[in-house]
Amino acid sequence: MNRKILFTYTILFMSMIASFQSHAQQFQVLLITETSGWHHESIDAGVRAINKLAATHNFKAVRQQNSVPITLERLNQFDAVIFLSTSEDIFNEKEKNAFEQYIQSGKGYVGIHGASNTEYNWEWYTRLVGRMFIIHPTVQTAQINIIDKNFPGLESSPSKMIFTDEWYEFTEAKVEGLNYLITVNEETYNPTADWGYKEGHGYVKGNGMGEFHPISWYHEFDGGRSFYTSLGHIDLIYENTWFLNHIYGGIYYAATGKGISKTKQPSE
Repeated sequence: MNRKILFTYTILFMSMIASFQSHAQQFQVLLITETSGWHHESIDAGVRAINKLAATHNFKAVRQQNSVPITLERLNQFDAVIFLSTSEDIFNEKEKNAFEQYIQSGKGYVGIHGASNTEYNWEWYTRLVGRMFIIHPTVQTAQINIIDKNFPGLESSPSKMIFTDEWYEFTEAKVEGLNYLITVNEETYNPTADWGYKEGHGYVKGNGMGEFHPISWYHEFDGGRSFYTSLGHIDLIYENTWFLNHIYGGIYYAATGKGISKTKQPSE
């Protein structure tokens, strides 16, 4: 009788373990949305979209509360950190140091839209992002070119498509080795913008970036991984299936280092 009871409990225990393993998330990400400059109205839509991606793809997304300090101990709970339309200066010196150590330990960074409009005076961060935001014209429809379909989330993308967003103009690359994923064709929209004098930045005027205007890229940096996309200004973009695949591909790469195909995709 005792053997039967022991056997029954063993089966139940093994079933519980199997159930737990089947529900365990494949990775965890910390979602930062803090702003001290421009606050994008689309942030809430982005948070909902990332939570939906987490449920769909079996990962855990935790939104950072502004009152909770960023420490290395806290960061180490996560495989990647997402900066969703953050702006201006959001970290103090201790938090900057903790985040640098976190990336150096082999973890990942995902920057979405306004993340390139963040921490301009933190040189290490500007190199992590790759390029920094300068200016943008009014929201317009334009043709984007997917130039690397080997990156996760872009495998089934067309080579060209029209998309409506806020087209950021960027600085020169802050670091070597950026791998570009998507560009925008300036011949398909008006890239000129004139913001006049902006405190801390001087006179800000833009005329586009010319023939090569990147809007998404990835690279390995200081021991970790970095993915950035400038797309994501409009609320409803976060309901667009193509865009969500693009975002998840970046999250998946940053969190795991996986997903980049070594097989060249056929051109269309």
